[in-house]
Amino acid sequence: MPDLADRLRRAGLRVTSQRLAVLRVVADHPHSTADQVLDLVAPGRTAVAEPTAPGARISRQAVYDVLSAGVTAGLLRRIEPAGSPARYETRTGDNHHHLICRICGHTADVDCAIGAAPCLHPADQDRETVGSDGFLVEEAEIVFWGRCAACAAPRTATDPSP
Repeated sequence: MPDLADRLRRAGLRVTSQRLAVLRVVADHPHSTADQVLDLVAPGRTAVAEPTAPGARISRQAVYDVLSAGVTAGLLRRIEPAGSPARYETRTGDNHHHLICRICGHTADVDCAIGAAPCLHPADQDRETVGSDGFLVEEAEIVFWGRCAACAAPRTATDPSP
């Protein structure tokens, strides 16, 4: 991944220690929720000597603001699986989808079999616009639901895990 500071500058955003810390956490921990990002950026919400390191002073609202600005600037992608908090990743600009475990919530990327957006087309796909409202389809976001390998593995009667 290119230097995070350069990515911020190219997106027209000011480089701050909070933005760098949040982007670094999302890059290192894809599919994290805002609360998970906050816990990783500022465990115990205490200051550390290096302001750009995880642990830098940052509020919950600042994390949400950085995530929102990152999505708006195209640096982050927001994934909104049904019944679950939004998740964030730095993998943007390509056509991929997600696998989500119904048991533990583990999320994994899966490349699109078609390759080019929108990947799927509505029933009246031969028209440039779709439906009576004239929608122009630009992308399709697919979520595959199932069980990850750990949750699908047979469990013994003494195994308390899900």
